[in-house]
Amino acid sequence: MMDSAHSTAGAWLPLFIDVAEQPVLVVGGGVEARRKVDRLLRHGARVELLGAVRDADLAAHVEHGRVLGIDALERRDYRLIIVAERDTEAAAQAHAWAARHRIVVNAVDDPERCSALMPAIVDRAPITIAIGSAGTAPELARMIRSRIEALLPAWTGTLARLADVYKPLMRKRYPEPARRRRFLNWLFTGAPAQSLAAGRPGDAEAAVVDALNKDTDDGPGSVALVGAGPGDPELLTVRALRMIQQADVIIHDALVDRRVLEYARRDVELIDAGKRGGRCSTPQLVIHNLLLDHARQGKRVVRLKGGDPMVFGRGGEELEFLRAHSIEYSVVPGITAAAGCAAYAGIPLTHRDHAQSVHLVTAHGQQSIDRLDWRALARERQTLAFYMAVSRIDTVQAKLLRHGRDPDTPVALVENGARGEQRVLTATLARLSELARHYQVRSPAMLYVGEVAQLANTLSWWGQSPLSLDTRADAESSFEPQKQAVHG
Repeated sequence: MMDSAHSTAGAWLPLFIDVAEQPVLVVGGGVEARRKVDRLLRHGARVELLGAVRDADLAAHVEHGRVLGIDALERRDYRLIIVAERDTEAAAQAHAWAARHRIVVNAVDDPERCSALMPAIVDRAPITIAIGSAGTAPELARMIRSRIEALLPAWTGTLARLADVYKPLMRKRYPEPARRRRFLNWLFTGAPAQSLAAGRPGDAEAAVVDALNKDTDDGPGSVALVGAGPGDPELLTVRALRMIQQADVIIHDALVDRRVLEYARRDVELIDAGKRGGRCSTPQLVIHNLLLDHARQGKRVVRLKGGDPMVFGRGGEELEFLRAHSIEYSVVPGITAAAGCAAYAGIPLTHRDHAQSVHLVTAHGQQSIDRLDWRALARERQTLAFYMAVSRIDTVQAKLLRHGRDPDTPVALVENGARGEQRVLTATLARLSELARHYQVRSPAMLYVGEVAQLANTLSWWGQSPLSLDTRADAESSFEPQKQAVHG
């Protein structure tokens, strides 16, 4: 039964302790002692070591004077004692010494003898995050640390130091706390952060200086082109997730999964700018102006695209427009539909026995399809991945056959790839149009042409098994989206 006195916060008070230039005792001579010594040295402690040294790196610390080896306890002013071994005479002496002189002690893997616990640490100095479990589940604390590590960029500490350097100017420029908080929010999520993410620390500092010298209270706006992947929200990159969560405005395509949009802030402005074949679409010029208008208002704009923004997503056109209008921008790549849908269908895009190259092809629009080098596309031992091909299935089939592709070449259609309602349909090139009509294939769907397409029949793992023109009618009629399952 949980102690009611500790039920709200627990017995352990989280606390950061300054050990720089302070004496700290470590007891032990093995690997665990060396790990503790390494951490203490990073924080500037004056480390003394009690115990027989067995670890070579620990011995080097002593030999080079970074650590002072001692044979007996004499100090009463240790800031901290860390006991990194159990059931030794040195450990018993250290525990008794700590109790006698009321020194805080941490005993590795022995929480009952601790008066202090060492947490799992995420180090983005000067930002430090400590995760503790009151000694009950240190492995879980380490797992949580790993997740936080993935969420915090390596440049987080640099951003904190930048804010500290310009703190006096910020206080002078924005004496009211509310306005200062607004500026700091921009500094931590806007152009300075994006410059650091792009490896340009000088630009980050210049952006802060420029913003502090302007009359407006708002930092300049920015646009991030973010890839949302082919469907499954878990395929988002960590950086894409962070940009979505920080956005003031998200201008998204029709193919972006609604679950991805749920990661955004509750007060975000969502703008559907999807292009839908045969239905009302948002002209590209309108999208350009939406990006420009919101960025000029000082907002953080995310242009969220299904797949990857730079693969048939008009990302290049949007970047050219933003650069022409001096708008800060960045790009977060996503898993493009060709790779994501193929992976979820069990189709390797390359295979030593079947395909040594991959062609990413758009079949959208009559002009686009007529410009393709069909003779080159019809060659064997390569994989063709067609985007936006549903309305052009007949044309793709006819042109490949006309230019010499074998009618028995395997093909696969992946409809709603990487989503719960995914369908994988397989046939040969000669029967491609028949396959699409029989199963009434609808967008979004990827078309794969090449020997690797047949591997979907044996390597598929997501949702229901692939369907073909030979699939029994009763199996076809029983189709239901299935949960993710991995078959051994």
